[in-house]
Amino acid sequence: MIVCVCRRVSDREIARHARAGMSFDDIQFELGVATQCGQCESCAREVHAQCACSGGVAALHCESGTVKENAEWPQSSSVAA
Repeated sequence: MIVCVCRRVSDREIARHARAGMSFDDIQFELGVATQCGQCESCAREVHAQCACSGGVAALHCESGTVKENAEWPQSSSVAA
C-alpha cells in the first residue's frame, strides 16, 4: 500500500528499511517519506514502529549479560562417491 503519495513510498519500503535498523529520521532522509505535505507521517511512523520492533537481525543467545556461542552445530558428513 502506498503510504506517502507525494513521494510514492510504500509500507513495504518503510518496513524493509526499518527491519534493516534504520531510524525514522534516516528513512525520511533516504526515501523522502513525510517530507512534503506531512499527511502520511503518522501512518509512516506506525509502520516503522511495528517493523523496527519485529527486528530482522539474527538473534544472539545471551545469558547473564554475556554472549554465548552455540557449540552444537551439526557436523557435515562426507559422502563416498
